[in-house]
Amino acid sequence: MTVLGLYQPGDSLAHRTPAGVKLLVLFCAVTVVLVLGTLWVAVGGVVVSALLYPLCGVRARYVWRMLRPLLPFLALIVGFQVLTGDPWAAVRTCAVLGLAVLLSGLVTLTTQVSTMLALFERLAAPLRHLGVRPDRLALVLALTIRAIPMVTVAWQTSREAYLARGLRGRPHLMVVPVVVGLVRSAEAMGEAMTARGLD
Repeated sequence: MTVLGLYQPGDSLAHRTPAGVKLLVLFCAVTVVLVLGTLWVAVGGVVVSALLYPLCGVRARYVWRMLRPLLPFLALIVGFQVLTGDPWAAVRTCAVLGLAVLLSGLVTLTTQVSTMLALFERLAAPLRHLGVRPDRLALVLALTIRAIPMVTVAWQTSREAYLARGLRGRPHLMVVPVVVGLVRSAEAMGEAMTARGLD
């Protein structure tokens, strides 16, 4: 499963490492940086995380792709901290966030979605005693992941139709077609699951 289009095939150590170990390393690395709380440890962590990308066989451009969505939030943090008179705290906070995003991105880029779902199903196994079915929990997670590109495609299709009609300045007109498209996709998915005996 590569529905998000993020997994990058490879044979590096990161690709061969089990998903559970990678998540544990991610948790420990971010926790250590937060506990130490020093500026240079946080900045060093970001640099090391960025260098791990090419070392793990992932193109360096993905470093920018991972950090770009974070930039507006970082700008707000920097602005607030500068106004309160603590610019070093802004740098430290931004570095910690950058570290977490880069390491999370590396886990995503080197782990197949099916492998991650299998891990979550195993982790949810103890919930079986509470009446929760781990396989259904993994299915819900898989459907959630599948919905992300589905929403993106529906929005892009609606936007293209909006622009093709020469409409400008009324983006709210795209909302109804997007919702209708998503409802139809959900109905088709539900029918497919029913046909396969999933209730």
